[in-house]
Amino acid sequence: MALHTDLPIYKAAYDLLDVVTDLARNMPRDFKASIGGKIRDECIEIMVLIFRGNTAREKERHLLDLVERLQVAELLLRLSVDKRLISRPQYAKAVAITSSIGKQANGWRKKSASSPVA
Repeated sequence: MALHTDLPIYKAAYDLLDVVTDLARNMPRDFKASIGGKIRDECIEIMVLIFRGNTAREKERHLLDLVERLQVAELLLRLSVDKRLISRPQYAKAVAITSSIGKQANGWRKKSASSPVA
């Protein structure tokens, strides 16, 4: 088992948290705490679920939760761009990272489902 901070999915999730923190900081005050804070909280929870998935024997539940949280973050990012709280290039950057995380999480889930629990 690798240290969770060495996993590519963890590094991508950290990059997403970094991007989202900057996005939330630049949102209008009315939306900074509500939408911006919720996106940031989802990203932190994604990182926690990566840690849990890495340490748990039964990984699938944590990885499914991770994908669900990722979809919520993507939805909130989409709302942010539709409401013009963030720019399209900022949205594209964040969604490219969420897409990478989703692919890695689903690959990890499929791999862990096919391998025997040690």
